[in-house]
Amino acid sequence: MRRRSVPAALVAVALVAVLLLLGPLVALLLNIPWDRAVELITADEATEAFGLSLTTALVSTVLCIVLGLPLSLWMVDMMRSHPRIGDALQLIIYAPLVLSPVVSGLALVFLWGRHGLVGEWLDDAFGLRVAFTSLAVIVVQVFVSMPFFVSTTVTSLRGVPPVVQEAARVDGASRWQVLRHITVPLALPGIVVGTVLGFARALSEYGATLTFAGNVAGETRTIPLLIELGLSSNDMDQALGACILLLGIYVLVVGGVATTTLLRRKR
Repeated sequence: MRRRSVPAALVAVALVAVLLLLGPLVALLLNIPWDRAVELITADEATEAFGLSLTTALVSTVLCIVLGLPLSLWMVDMMRSHPRIGDALQLIIYAPLVLSPVVSGLALVFLWGRHGLVGEWLDDAFGLRVAFTSLAVIVVQVFVSMPFFVSTTVTSLRGVPPVVQEAARVDGASRWQVLRHITVPLALPGIVVGTVLGFARALSEYGATLTFAGNVAGETRTIPLLIELGLSSNDMDQALGACILLLGIYVLVVGGVATTTLLRRKR
């Protein structure tokens, strides 16, 4: 029989941590009115919020990939060749992870708002307003989910042995060929996990969205904001119905992560 490498006392503490995480989820599931689930998730407010949340989260996830993958590749290169620049980039990119959601929302207001550094110019030059629109929801989601994608992708890219890439270059492969045939394929499982985590984070964003985009029905009211509306109006069934929608999507997200993990083990 294989002996455990972790002492029994630490295993007990770990089980307490699991219970602290699992307990609230179990309590939530026990309080959802499952007999009215179909009615709640098919209500007009719920379907509207679901469609907006899913659309904006998908768009923001695509933007995170398009912008975040080159950023991750550059960060890994800087970490190896210029560690100080790499450290500075990490401080900038991971800042949204430690900022309060309200602070993040205010920061976006001062940049993209009607009187912000960029928002005022967009309004004057093109008549384009960002704040309190669906575009504002996407901007917020990209801001808060990009660090999740980048951090996971950077970790995966750093796991690719540089000697393999250098050997390909010696054999005559171009930089693009090395990226396409070696670097990205080897780091792909981590990139997929980062994509899934970024999507989940975008879908659950609440605080910064409320501050920058507001809670406008059909325009900026995502599922988390619908939950807040139900709680503030003392309509617990509406809030729990929105929770069912989020839980359903999260089950798919967890399934995606589990599938990626299995594929990584096989590779």
